[in-house]
Amino acid sequence: MTNARPQTVVLLHGLWFSGYILFVLARRLRRHGFTVHVFSYPSVRADLSTNAERLARFLDALDADTVHLVGHSLGGILIRALFHYSPPRQAGRIVTLGTPHGGSRVARHLSRHALWRRLMGSGVAQLLAGTPREWSSPPREIGVICGTRSFGMGRLLYRSLPRPNDGLLTVKESAFPAAREHLVLPLSHTGMLFSHTLARQVAAFLRSGRFAH
Repeated sequence: MTNARPQTVVLLHGLWFSGYILFVLARRLRRHGFTVHVFSYPSVRADLSTNAERLARFLDALDADTVHLVGHSLGGILIRALFHYSPPRQAGRIVTLGTPHGGSRVARHLSRHALWRRLMGSGVAQLLAGTPREWSSPPREIGVICGTRSFGMGRLLYRSLPRPNDGLLTVKESAFPAAREHLVLPLSHTGMLFSHTLARQVAAFLRSGRFAH
């Protein structure tokens, strides 16, 4: 009898970062028994549809029938864009981490200034214009993790950010009504990527469709 292959996971980073920011999370998910790939994309230069096409080609090249998707921040929006523009052939679950499903007060505040609009790029511009609201929910089991540690650049740039927040997004902004489960953890927006607890919860949802409450 042959052993089943490890389940495959693809991780997606957020705005301004590259796949390197996901190194710790990727390592921990591998320790949980997953085969992990990291997808890097130009989060500022390209819009959501262009990056979705790139992600679709990346997934098509994987030798796996089941591919789970985990997106941090804007990466979670890109996962939704994938299912709108180029739905993948593989089955799998989705987890979003601090993703602005409900928009972003901080981004709206910064977008008043031309320099910040250029720095945030066209993907964020589409988010602020409400483009993701026009998309159907991905036909997958979706888990959402939101943070409540109010620490990060967003709090410095926009001091009126309502609590609870993760230093960039409020819990309400991170929520996704179509998700199967939501989990709130005492983590900051970027700090969550280095959390043992978060990695364990992501692994639990990818295996069972439930967080380990």
